[in-house]
Amino acid sequence: MKRFIPLFVFLALAGFFYWRIVLIDKGDMPNDIPSVMIDKPAPAFNLPNLYEGKPAFASSGLKGHVTLLNFFASWCVDCRIEHPFLSQLKGHGAVLAGVDYEDKNADGQAWLEKHGNPYDTVVTDKDGRTAINFGLYGVPETYIIDKQGIIRYKQTGPMTPDVIAKTILPLVERLAK
Repeated sequence: MKRFIPLFVFLALAGFFYWRIVLIDKGDMPNDIPSVMIDKPAPAFNLPNLYEGKPAFASSGLKGHVTLLNFFASWCVDCRIEHPFLSQLKGHGAVLAGVDYEDKNADGQAWLEKHGNPYDTVVTDKDGRTAINFGLYGVPETYIIDKQGIIRYKQTGPMTPDVIAKTILPLVERLAK
């Protein structure tokens, strides 16, 4: 009987992985982490611009237009995956605001210089307090905030072209009306 233990362990693991694949096919994505912030006002914040001499960005600036608030960092591997797709968000009726999370200004600036700066404004959250108030799980993470300053959606993890086309842009266009 002892010689069958590895076989049983293997079958149990194979069954678990098969079950997860079936759930993912049905739309149960592991990165769909619920947020208690959905349908609540965005937390108050006032963050300095990543670039000296440029204006700060505050929660009061969220009113009157749809905002995509994208938390990223120069040290974030998944941010490199997402970054090339951020330009697809331009021209769809939303402000794209970047928040450089727990990073040195020079590192964030160098990262944007190397990979391109798709943001309408980019600010820094050096101590991570704003991220904590938003309930950030990790970077990258993006919040869609409506014209009244209410959080309507949270994307945990990198946005892909599929997520942008099927989820993000339709919601942004609907909220922008």
